[in-house]
Amino acid sequence: MFRKLVLLLLLVPMTGWAQFNTDRLVMIGRSALYYEDYVLSIQYFNQAISAKPYLFEPWYYRAVAKYYLDDYVGAESDCTEAITRNPYVVGVYELRGLCKIQQKDFAGAIADYNQALRYDPESMNLWHNRALCRIEQKDYEHALTDLDTMAVRWSRNARVYAMRAQVFLLQKDTTQSIAALDKSLELDAYNGHTWAQRSMISLSRKEWKESEEYLDKALHLLPKDAGLYINRALARFNQNNLRGAMSDYDLALDYEPNNFLGHYNRGLLRAQVGDDNRAITDFDFVLKLEPDNLMALYNRALLLENTGNPRAAIRDYSKVIEQYPNFWTGLQQRASCYRKLGMVKQAEMDEFRILKAQIDKRFGKQPRLSKKQMRKRSDEDIEKYNQLAVADEEDMHNEYQTDYRGRVQDHKVGMDYMPMYMLSTENFQSDVKRYIAYDRHVEQLNSKLKEGWKLHIICNQNTLSEAGTRRYFARLDSLTTQIDKSKSTQEALNMLLQRAMAYCVIQNFESAIEDLSTYLQEYPNSVVAYWQRAACQSRLNDFNASQGTDIQLKTANVLSDLTAAIRMDESAYLYYNRGNVYVKRHDYAHAIEDYTKAISLDVNLAEAYYNRGLARLANKQQAEGINDLSKAGELGLYTAYSIIKRQRK
Repeated sequence: MFRKLVLLLLLVPMTGWAQFNTDRLVMIGRSALYYEDYVLSIQYFNQAISAKPYLFEPWYYRAVAKYYLDDYVGAESDCTEAITRNPYVVGVYELRGLCKIQQKDFAGAIADYNQALRYDPESMNLWHNRALCRIEQKDYEHALTDLDTMAVRWSRNARVYAMRAQVFLLQKDTTQSIAALDKSLELDAYNGHTWAQRSMISLSRKEWKESEEYLDKALHLLPKDAGLYINRALARFNQNNLRGAMSDYDLALDYEPNNFLGHYNRGLLRAQVGDDNRAITDFDFVLKLEPDNLMALYNRALLLENTGNPRAAIRDYSKVIEQYPNFWTGLQQRASCYRKLGMVKQAEMDEFRILKAQIDKRFGKQPRLSKKQMRKRSDEDIEKYNQLAVADEEDMHNEYQTDYRGRVQDHKVGMDYMPMYMLSTENFQSDVKRYIAYDRHVEQLNSKLKEGWKLHIICNQNTLSEAGTRRYFARLDSLTTQIDKSKSTQEALNMLLQRAMAYCVIQNFESAIEDLSTYLQEYPNSVVAYWQRAACQSRLNDFNASQGTDIQLKTANVLSDLTAAIRMDESAYLYYNRGNVYVKRHDYAHAIEDYTKAISLDVNLAEAYYNRGLARLANKQQAEGINDLSKAGELGLYTAYSIIKRQRK
């Protein structure tokens, strides 16, 4: 009787209390933020703001979510609200500064960094970003002042000297720029961007051999940077290494197939060596990117004429002459094509125009590709049609330092493993991996549930749309009402399990765990409840660990739940999940053992091969690990192939 009374007390709806428990709402929102479900996290922060609008935290975290969604205006507005409520939090100024940078409001960003530095003068990120903002404003004097201060405080930071070099270069002081870059490379010889920066100075000075050497080092560290290959091709071309230049253009276009300069310059180089047909292919591609590029049109016209297609050549010559009616070389070439087609009258008209303007003009054969001259890409002087093109301004690739860069998941420490299998009312199907997870206990439960409430076994959880989020909040309200009105414990518990699953979808794992714990008091042999509680606790642990919380005890609870479930049913998913727990404890031997058991129960469980492969690599079993990853790739987890490639390198 006492047990039933406790159970009923646990089932009492807590919605009124939860409305005002903003700490919990914020924590759940931060958990959703951690798992990159930004739309969902905003919904939680909205509730917290509605309950207690005077707190700064919900405003701040909602700003973070909006920043990740590229809503920089909304994020800036939320930061301003947070600052109004608490003007002493450095992180809010830093985030608002980043939002302003994204909107090109560098003066506003500097103002925010000034304020943040009053409260935290030892933050190198703040100094770094303020200096970059000053560079963007062309305020080189103050930028150098900031960088001088940074050089005193962080004298061993190579990036400081690289930034100084950038400022000196913008001031056309190459001597001081080289000195600063040499200092940067002395401190950190493994920064490819710094070697690339050094190569640019040598290229500008036409020191081709030295620039090639610097680019070799840059490419060793940044082997997939198409721009570096294009620059090295330029250096090689000017040293008469046409084969090497061609190879670099090919590599650049392998990594960046739509690169304009790569196709344009390779087209010129192919024309130089007589590979006319493939040169035409390059200029065709350039003209798809920029249909009105007259340089490419004229070069293609010359090649079409050379390859015996005078009609197509006339088409291209005519477009160029329409824009440049006094381009005498173009008129001469078109006249030549007209004569080849027997169109004497049109040829004579072009020749008369030339004679009338330049009686003494001498026409030689087509000039060869100039090795000593290059044109800026934006230079539209048609007489420079045979010069290699270079970028107008070399992008210095400014990188603002922040914790709000990249995926939130990147803050996890070395967790490249596939996540646990868990239950959800939302299904997830990969476009590549065709696998339908099945478990008899889940199917028995589904037989009692109506359509739309049935459970799916998933490994990757969907992020909800705003409409989906509202639908689940409404579902939770409905379930809570039904629990409150239920006339029997049995009915209430069934609704309680469904509410737990709904909480999981909206990533309110604490509430899901509470409901599942209550359910297990009445049904201690429920494999599904143990399974789901373990998965929820594991995801909650990941978030708590990222906040610096000790999760050892909670991890033991996850292990205990999975072991209890395995005693009742030897399921591949349960062994797989327990393997994941062992991996987090760096107990690779037991993890491999559990993954192996999971595979023996389900030979198509790709995630088990994938995780066992990673565990074996961590356990110094290279060959076995690569074999497992290969099998995972075969079963549809194609990301395994990139790991195999990285390992073999």
